[in-house]
Amino acid sequence: MTTSLNRLQNFYGELDTKVFLHAMIKQEFAGTIGLLTSFGADSGLLLAMVAEIDRNLPVLFLETGKHFVETLEYGKRLAGQFGLTNVIWIQPDAAMLQAKDLEGVMWQSQPNRCCWLRKVQPLHQKYEELGLLAMITGRKRYQTPERSNMQTIELDEDGMFRINPLANWSKERQKQAVANYGIPEHPLVAKGYFSIGCEPCTAKVEEGQDERSGRWSHTIGLDEQQKTECGIHMQAADMNWSV
Repeated sequence: MTTSLNRLQNFYGELDTKVFLHAMIKQEFAGTIGLLTSFGADSGLLLAMVAEIDRNLPVLFLETGKHFVETLEYGKRLAGQFGLTNVIWIQPDAAMLQAKDLEGVMWQSQPNRCCWLRKVQPLHQKYEELGLLAMITGRKRYQTPERSNMQTIELDEDGMFRINPLANWSKERQKQAVANYGIPEHPLVAKGYFSIGCEPCTAKVEEGQDERSGRWSHTIGLDEQQKTECGIHMQAADMNWSV
């Protein structure tokens, strides 16, 4: 069966989330799909849903070497709770780190380049190693302006299908589902971290601010506007990897 974006969107784009996920994992991309997780504040829901379908599905986590200890512990806790058996911790290439970011401070002045080195490059390499054609993400339209027009099924410039089962979910619907599954809260949420990435690039969110406003807040003075995406979900033309 030929896999095309239009066919997938027409057949599956508006299905119930669980039915949609099952079709993507067991039918359309059987053996060639994985779940990308950050083990962040909103990560538990998709992990729980996927575990109901296939606990051996590849779950990819980018261990950048810059995460909060709480995030690493939370990820292990979730994997254990849902019985996930194929969690893959992806690390940056050691030789590249030594050559390009020996002191580990690239995030301060070259955040896009740092994200490429610690996330984008190792992730793409892992895609090739595993032979993946599709990746499930937890992105939602309400999170940022860049995500507001996101579809449940997308195709990126490298030919990777992006499966976004929660794209049109509201924050309220998500909270209810998390409660129904009995998913524990990331320990940093109670401390004011509502969107959690690498430790040096994540700040607490002040009352009334957007939940992702604490991500890369240090970049406000580096460019015309605050960085809002690491790049793994962006077209290369929209990211300046040399900055």
